Amino acid sequence: MCQSLVEKVAQSKQLRAVTEPDILPLFEDWLDELESEIRERVMAAGSADDPRQLARDLGLSDNGVSFIIAKLRREGKIS
Repeated sequence: MCQSLVEKVAQSKQLRAVTEPDILPLFEDWLDELESEIRERVMAAGSADDPRQLARDLGLSDNGVSFIIAKLRREGKIS
């Protein structure tokens, strides 16, 4: 939990350096929503075996979905 918070703060600082301050919260909210949606779909399916289909369903790139799945696994939110 603490490490996740530290990572989130570090990400926020990095994003703040290259974005308008008003845009950062919108991006973070959007990313949180995507993570929740992907987590729910992976848990409902029982696995993340088809990230390409998930990417098509959500209108994201394959790399984007793979990145979020890897992040969720690292954080222990999915297996």
